[in-house]
Amino acid sequence: MKKVFITKDIPARGIEVLEEAGLKVIVHPEDTTLSEAELIDACQDVDLLLNVGQLPMQKSFLEACSHLKGIALASVGYDHIDLETATALGIPVSNTPDVLSGATADVAFLLMLAVSRKAFYRSREVVNDQWKGFGFTQELGVELNGKTLGILGLGRIGVELAKKAKGAYNMDIIYHNRNRNTEAEEVLDAKYVDFDELLAQSDVLSVHTNLSDETRHKFNKDVFEKMKSSAIFINTARGAIHHEGDLTDALRSGQIWGAGLDVTDPEPMSADSPLLQMSNVCVLPHIGSATIETRTAMAEMAATNLLAALHGEPMPQIVNSDIYK
Repeated sequence: MKKVFITKDIPARGIEVLEEAGLKVIVHPEDTTLSEAELIDACQDVDLLLNVGQLPMQKSFLEACSHLKGIALASVGYDHIDLETATALGIPVSNTPDVLSGATADVAFLLMLAVSRKAFYRSREVVNDQWKGFGFTQELGVELNGKTLGILGLGRIGVELAKKAKGAYNMDIIYHNRNRNTEAEEVLDAKYVDFDELLAQSDVLSVHTNLSDETRHKFNKDVFEKMKSSAIFINTARGAIHHEGDLTDALRSGQIWGAGLDVTDPEPMSADSPLLQMSNVCVLPHIGSATIETRTAMAEMAATNLLAALHGEPMPQIVNSDIYK
């Protein structure tokens, strides 16, 4: 019987797809992060791996588990796996695009609105018994209606966010991509701008790009200095795209107005991070895709990709397609 190892529990539908195909499913029983040695050990006697979350799979792991017939990532991003080595070893790797676009855009929209009204901080006032009356000028927020939303990475998630922002608040949409998104320009009346113009014009700047050598710590001291002092920074992509220390300094100094984060660096964020005490910051624990519907769809997609690899067929959501050349 062929076997598949899953690094964390997933919705039942994903397991059902694998078991219905005759596979033995082994799920890591604890909600803890496996070390590389533990992951190598767990994969020695299995044929397939379903990696949930951002568990690193570097060259040393892949060489020790070169017998794997396929690796499915329950995520859109794939910066946590050494694709070059996986391809060289003949291991196909898949991800789960598209199915989480709406849910992640919802969280970006939630953070944008929450930051604009300092909602998390004001809620803590109630919880901490600090709500003593009505303050007419205390901790005022800002309005979003008619403002400019800038998007770095106007792909599927960015487009979904732009639709919500334009529909709810009639926001103007500007964006910067490596390549222009002419369809979004037509549908959303989105305007393509260079990166410096994106920084200078955005009232809200939301990040939806992949983490790479080019984007790692892209939002640093120099970049924050080019943004409006009234700007809100939103990151639901990868935490390492912004430099946390520089972001903290930019908020403290008033270089930018607020920030909403669903991703942090490191992750999980330290509970004593000064960002968590700021009235103009909202932080969530990486819940972009955390709905029943989305996580179920991700699990089923990952399982379907593994079955394709097992049968020697191309994975539908392959990320190292060169493997089939």
